[in-house]
Amino acid sequence: MVSLPKLAKADKGARNSRAISSADSDGFWQRPALMNLVADGLFVTGGFLLLWTAAIYLQQLPAFSLRHVVVVSVTPQVSRQQIEYVAKTAITGNFFTVDLAATRAAYQALPWVRKAEVRRIWPDVLELTIEQHQAVAHWPPHEDEPRLVNSFGEVFVASLDAADESIQLPIFDGPEGTAPRLLERFIEFKTGLASIARVPTAVWLSPRDAWRLTLDDGVRLELGRDQVKHPVADRLARFVASYPIARAQLRATPQTPLQVVDMRYPNGFALRAGGKA
Repeated sequence: MVSLPKLAKADKGARNSRAISSADSDGFWQRPALMNLVADGLFVTGGFLLLWTAAIYLQQLPAFSLRHVVVVSVTPQVSRQQIEYVAKTAITGNFFTVDLAATRAAYQALPWVRKAEVRRIWPDVLELTIEQHQAVAHWPPHEDEPRLVNSFGEVFVASLDAADESIQLPIFDGPEGTAPRLLERFIEFKTGLASIARVPTAVWLSPRDAWRLTLDDGVRLELGRDQVKHPVADRLARFVASYPIARAQLRATPQTPLQVVDMRYPNGFALRAGGKA
């Protein structure tokens, strides 16, 4: 006698066996395209890692050490000793790993260096280009550090050495941040005074924006504040026109020099002469 339920159970087991066998036939090892794709990925990754490791190794070889720093600009205010000191203390790494930005910053920290540019030259050279400050005036010291003004109106910390002390730079004095204005005005004043053969040796700007000059003959010239109706340029022009007459009328001599000219009056000026101090 045949049991129908048992036959049904056996048939169900056979179907499950065929399903498992079918799933196995669709696995990773039975899919060549997927295997090739994974193999290609592993090959590319391995090759990249190998090249990266080789590059790191080659970069560390002594053959790529930096051996020379070549200065291609004239630097009378920056000594060879200063350049060599920075090369020994601030330049690290080799041709490939040297930090150019840090090297540039180290050179720009030297007195008299306004700007520095550094570039590699194969196989073992750093080329250094230095732009020096061109001093045009003295600026009041800060915390006992001497300061100068360059041709861009920028204040920098430096002092003239003994070789440059013969250069007579004018003195600028004003609130911090006004050096560009003083340089611009100095050029205007110098141009305006050329017709009477006078040169400003000091330019002073007060916190209230009043201008004062000292000329090369010792005269102190008070120009006051710029006003719409009475600009400083007009006052300087009046002084230039009146200067020879004023000196003649006062009969200014080395014994009684003209000391102060006050141009702050709208329609005239005041003079003061006196003996030597």
